[in-house]
Amino acid sequence: MRRESEQTSASSATSATSATFGFTVINATDVMDADSPEMIPKIEELEEEGDGLLKAGEDRTVDEVSTTVVSLPRKRGRPRKHPLPVPGGQVKIAKGRSKTGCITCRRRKKKCDETKPACLNCQKNAVVCEGYPPKEIWKSGKQKLEDGTILISSSRPSSFSLVNLANASPTVRRGSMSLLPKGLPILIDGIETEIDRRFLDHFVFEFSRVLTLINDDSNPFKEILLPMATQHRGLMHSLMCLSGSHLSARDPEPRFKERKHYHFDCAITDLRESINAAPVADNSNQDPQLLVEDPIIASTLALCLNTICEGETSGEYRSHMDAARYLLVTQKPKNEKFRQFIVEFFQYHDVSNSITSLDRRPLPLDGEIRLPDFVPHAQAGTFLGIFDGLFNHISEITRLRDRIRQRHSVGYEPAVDYQTLSEAVAIDSALRVWEPTYTPETPNWYASQLYRQSTWVYLYRTIRPSRPSEKISQVVDDALKYLDLLPPDAGAFSIMLMPLFLVGCSAFELHQRERIKKGFDSMKEYSFLRNIEPALKVVERVWEVMDTKMEDSWDWEKIINEMEMDFLIT
Repeated sequence: MRRESEQTSASSATSATSATFGFTVINATDVMDADSPEMIPKIEELEEEGDGLLKAGEDRTVDEVSTTVVSLPRKRGRPRKHPLPVPGGQVKIAKGRSKTGCITCRRRKKKCDETKPACLNCQKNAVVCEGYPPKEIWKSGKQKLEDGTILISSSRPSSFSLVNLANASPTVRRGSMSLLPKGLPILIDGIETEIDRRFLDHFVFEFSRVLTLINDDSNPFKEILLPMATQHRGLMHSLMCLSGSHLSARDPEPRFKERKHYHFDCAITDLRESINAAPVADNSNQDPQLLVEDPIIASTLALCLNTICEGETSGEYRSHMDAARYLLVTQKPKNEKFRQFIVEFFQYHDVSNSITSLDRRPLPLDGEIRLPDFVPHAQAGTFLGIFDGLFNHISEITRLRDRIRQRHSVGYEPAVDYQTLSEAVAIDSALRVWEPTYTPETPNWYASQLYRQSTWVYLYRTIRPSRPSEKISQVVDDALKYLDLLPPDAGAFSIMLMPLFLVGCSAFELHQRERIKKGFDSMKEYSFLRNIEPALKVVERVWEVMDTKMEDSWDWEKIINEMEMDFLIT
């Protein structure tokens, strides 16, 4: 009866749709027409959902299947601890793989416990867990097509359209997704990696304080050059190369050295391209002059400082100093504050360079390169000797040495003529009345006194023969006392190499030499600049000449030339 009701409902449902489909359902109880062709019912195959279901054509009952025991021959060996399931019994349904495990377990084909952020299975097996792949939101083909179309049409509206992309081959559609943006652009050119950020922090917090007398936030390298470098890629590469060279001296890690060489190459390339692209001022009565921006001048001096940090002794600084000299002579920096700093910076290195070289002579401080119209107070300077006028006397003494050396080489007697002696007396009188502008008994005041002592030593060693004397011994001892009064963290240690070099070349007594060696060690501990070591080697060589051929120790410039060394003592 139940079967008939089901068939009756099926017949009524069929008649309701007879307007569209026409077919007839024949029940088993209906009487078939003898004239109608013989109809064979279709036998549907049953899906195998378990061993309890009967296959078509089998007449056994469920009870017979469940009670049937298949006798298998007993295998040899120790029986299993967990015997195999009985054939025909209930089979455990296998679970599908989730494919949500960590990358390491999936590669090793191990079961992952999917613990976040790192699975415990990797920790237990002492394997580095590589984490989990990012979740991807499923999108239909239509959504992917729309996303790709929007991306392409926004970037190339004239080349692509929705119709073109829909008709494109699957390879083209897949390739179109590669046009997605790779990432955010670099915020500041030159600061690109984690090592670059390390270089930047080192430059701001440590390195900038060892370059000038000022070691606080008003340091011009932080206050002037760094903001300028954020707007100029080449200058930033120069500063990062400079910082990397100094950091690699303290921590010789290979990746630091590799990155500093990268910044050096970028700085040189950018400097060359900027100079080639710079306009030329065509003056009818003068030679054509390059018109470059202030960051180009700053880059040349930064690369000059890099030779100091690297401790290069083969004259690598010359090209950078010559370029800076040319740019400062031919044009005036636009930024007045930058001009004040860069002119003082150049003149300090230019005058100091003449003390150790036979052919490098400084430009007159009142000549082609002049200080700004408004000369600040000496205490506002970043170096000693420029704004207070002391380096004028050093330049004058250098010219006296050149004159005496020339007369001696020709064979004129005496080598120190009356004109030279008169000028030396005038310099001596000026040094006696010279007073530091800093507050007495402060680190900068002690440093200024040491500069004055070393300038007088330079004058005495130029005019007098090279032999021990009570006067020179007293001045050297006084200079070393001022050096002892400097605190270990005084910013003045950044500019002590030049005066200590002059005092060292005048130390005839053994106890003075030991104290001078300690002074060099103190400077190395403070600044880690690698030009300190070759300067000490030159001083020690001068001491050897003092002990063997005392008269020859007068010309330490010639001794440096014979040692095939050429470097800055700044």
